[in-house]
This record gives sequence, structure tokens and C-alpha cells, in this order.
Amino acid sequence: MSASFAELALRLAELGRFAHGRGWVLGTSGNFSAVLSREPLRLAITASGADKGRLDPGQVLEIDGDARPLGGSGRPSAESSLHLAVVRARGAGAVLHTHSPWSTLLSDAHGDAGGLAIEGYEMLKGLEGVSTHEHREWLPIVENSQDWAGSAQAVKATLDRHPQSHGFLIRRHGLYTWGRDLGEAARHLEVLEFLLEVMGRSRSMRPEG
Repeated sequence: MSASFAELALRLAELGRFAHGRGWVLGTSGNFSAVLSREPLRLAITASGADKGRLDPGQVLEIDGDARPLGGSGRPSAESSLHLAVVRARGAGAVLHTHSPWSTLLSDAHGDAGGLAIEGYEMLKGLEGVSTHEHREWLPIVENSQDWAGSAQAVKATLDRHPQSHGFLIRRHGLYTWGRDLGEAARHLEVLEFLLEVMGRSRSMRPEG
């Protein structure tokens, strides 16, 4: 395997274990990817069914622009097509997907509204291009599916409708976010997971009556 793939596989494995430690990808949930090349399009992506708490570089594989495996062991996630859709729609260098309790709960609570607005929090300034707490971040919510290869175009259309969003939610499923590289994507993940937890906890702290 090439040095670039080896380095990304190591970093993706480290990120998977970190996210598991935060409770964002328990069991075999979630998947993480990073762009190896754009012409032709190649991604390093975590294998389906990998326990993120014990993730190692050997559980990262290489796929092409049609989600076909090119190297490494295991099989690609069924959601590989979503990673490819985000990379194409946003020019992302890395895509991260978690199944945290708060993203799962809030994606259901706000599903009928088609999205979740977050505004007024200082932590929003951790998102690329955001310079004020007055920013209004809109996280679109798409319905869950067992056929993401067939639903990838719907996700792309959602991203096209909301070009300023830094992520989206899948109803009763979890969060997707990205960045120009793996470092920026990891920062966006931390920021959005923090904000989702704050939003969720604030709902239970509102006074009655």
C-alpha cells in the first residue's frame, strides 16, 4: 500500500477510536473516509462492520468513484455512495459519519421540519467560514434508507439546496459532516456533536408552563 494510503488509514483508525471513546460511534456504527486522489477519484474508507473502538489501519480499504474496492481487506460500507456524493458536491477532502445519541434523537424530533437550526452559540465559530455566534447553521434532515446507492442523488440534491450547511442528519440514524481535509472534518465533527448535545440537553431544561 502507498505511503499516502498508509498515513490516512492510520489517521482514520485513530479518529475512529477517539469518536468511539466519546460515545459517537458505539459498536460497529459510523464510517469515516478521506480522499486519496481526485483524478481518478479514490477514497480511503473504513470497512463495513468494523468496531470503531478497536479500529486499526487494516480495517481501512481503498474504493474508486463507483464505491468498488481496490485494496485493503473487508467490504465497503453500504453508505460509501454518500461519502462519494459529499466529496463531489462539496469538494470535501474527508467525510465523517457518526451515530451519536443526540444526533439520533434530534434528527427524529426535527424530522418533520426537514432540518434543525442552530444559532446563538459561540461554538459555531469553530465551523469553517463562520466568524460570529449570530450565525444560523441549518442541518438538513433526510429520511433513512436501506438503499443508499439509490438514494445518493437525493442527498446530493439536499446538499445543493443548502450550500452553506456544514453537515446533515439522517433521521433516527446520525450525523454527516466533512472538511477540506481530515483535520478540518474532525474539528467540524467535534463542534457539531457539541452543539447537538447542547441543543438536546436544553430541551429537557426548559421550564414547564
